[in-house]
Amino acid sequence: MAVTVDKPLSRADVKRLTKQRLLPNLLKIPLFLAIMVALNWLAWTTPSTVLKWSAYVAIGYMWMGMVTFMHDAGHNTLFRSSWANWVFGIACMIPLMATFVGFKEDHLEHHRYNRSPKDPDAFTMGKRGVLDFVVFYLYMVIGVLLSFIHFNIIYPVTRFGPREWAIHLFETVVTIACYWALIAWAVGNGVLGKTLELWLVPVYIFTLFNSVRFIAEHYGTPWDAGQLAGTRTIVSNGFNRFFWNNINWHIGHHVYPAVPWYNLEELHRLMEPAIKARGAIVDKSYLGVFLRALAGGPETEERVAASLAKRHAKAADQPSPEPA
Repeated sequence: MAVTVDKPLSRADVKRLTKQRLLPNLLKIPLFLAIMVALNWLAWTTPSTVLKWSAYVAIGYMWMGMVTFMHDAGHNTLFRSSWANWVFGIACMIPLMATFVGFKEDHLEHHRYNRSPKDPDAFTMGKRGVLDFVVFYLYMVIGVLLSFIHFNIIYPVTRFGPREWAIHLFETVVTIACYWALIAWAVGNGVLGKTLELWLVPVYIFTLFNSVRFIAEHYGTPWDAGQLAGTRTIVSNGFNRFFWNNINWHIGHHVYPAVPWYNLEELHRLMEPAIKARGAIVDKSYLGVFLRALAGGPETEERVAASLAKRHAKAADQPSPEPA
């Protein structure tokens, strides 16, 4: 099969890397759930404020891991069966107060139109008007509220057809029923405040982690340049890579979204020559990219182009490594 710079893998490599395996999920999903149960138990029972809030932060961090599983379900790469992906995705999104169909349809459209005017997630790009600044910085602080409005109201109203609306309404009814049962139990046992705190505080902390990840994946990459060039990979560290299920190898995911999470690191290694050939961006740290985004604010095409020119000029000035 002929290959291109943007689709550099052979047919054999693609077939091997997109083959789904059940064992990684059977090992890791129960492990993550067990960790979350233990952390919730600790937060519920400990008299220590420090331990309780440490558990809240850890639960929020673990929700990132669960959401990256849900993300694979949105691409139908978590399980072979479509219904299993749907069940997992819906169940995972219930505590996060959004519908899986809302996320799935938005995310697939984001992949189709990555870093272009039709990308529903490209809110960081604009004209740097007042509203651009407001939305950009509000997302950092109250992403949970903006995501709730976007996935539950704005995106369905502007994009859904009859099928998507039927699923959306079904999910909403199921979610409300779950919330009703939880709150009724909490009120009946006199622990409503404690229950809401254990649920909502980690969800809010999760959205802070999610903002860091979300911004870092595309902010400052070339505009309207396709999947490979318009995406950033973050090398990060082994801890994040394990608990966030390799979502950091994001260039490979955008170019080959059918590759499941456990094959993304190998995919990155195979794509490294193409990534270098296209000058695609690979950075070391989520936090480093996020802090630069905070300082830079909302994007414009001109600012992105100027920033990339400086980056490429700086890279060209770096001496080549001596051969070993």
